Amino acid sequence: MNGASREALAAARESLDALTDNTSVDATKLAGELASVTALLDREVSLRRVLTDPAQAGEAKAELAQRLLGGQVGGETVDLISGMVRSRWSQSRDLVDSVEELANIADLTAAQQAGALDDVEDELFRFGRIVSSSTGLRSALTDKAATASAKSELLRGLLGGKANAVTERLIIRLVTQPRGRSLESGLESLSKLAAARRDRMVAVVTSAVPLSDQQKQRLGGVLAKLYGRQMHLNLDVDPSVLGGISVQVGDEVINGTIAERLDEATRRLAG
Repeated sequence: MNGASREALAAARESLDALTDNTSVDATKLAGELASVTALLDREVSLRRVLTDPAQAGEAKAELAQRLLGGQVGGETVDLISGMVRSRWSQSRDLVDSVEELANIADLTAAQQAGALDDVEDELFRFGRIVSSSTGLRSALTDKAATASAKSELLRGLLGGKANAVTERLIIRLVTQPRGRSLESGLESLSKLAAARRDRMVAVVTSAVPLSDQQKQRLGGVLAKLYGRQMHLNLDVDPSVLGGISVQVGDEVINGTIAERLDEATRRLAG
């Protein structure tokens, strides 16, 4: 997003946080309503253009949003969307992306309030690993000929009773409303949002064998000091690394595996 849209999204996120800090606000209901607004704006191109038209007064756009949404969703959702359309947006698509992000954040906030945010983070990561290792599942979930209801039914069969309800909702929304994203990039975005709820960075740690609790705590502490932020560890076991660990934080990879050292020695010999 460009400058104007980034500022508008930041303001909207502050408004959402202020709302969900109030325990009387149902974050799960709010998430569902924001997801419905996302679908509406994604479908109605002319509407979102009107609501982001810089030539129109912000108050007029807010009144239009209130007329359209009043009675369809709760007052908190109407207020959030009204505030968003008062802001300036670099392009109309950014408004839809931002409403969708607020829906996801609201669901993650519900998980956090229930003390289940760690579970949701881990489940999103594990589901991403399952998808990456199963071409058949990925094909079924990304098949454009398959209906949204068929994909939802498949996911409920896979996740129902095995994953947190928030995880299930987030993944179903992503799969049934991909909005041009790949499944992998969508899952990565959700993982980053989940980590941000605690102002944490995500480190993907790959090791040949499972790490002990003591090793995880020590590694988390080292990475927190290195990056200056609390770190959430997504753990993956891959026997092919032979030994040591590989840590990826964003685009940066810290590789201390035997396999990597062997590869480096081979490259030097070949050179």
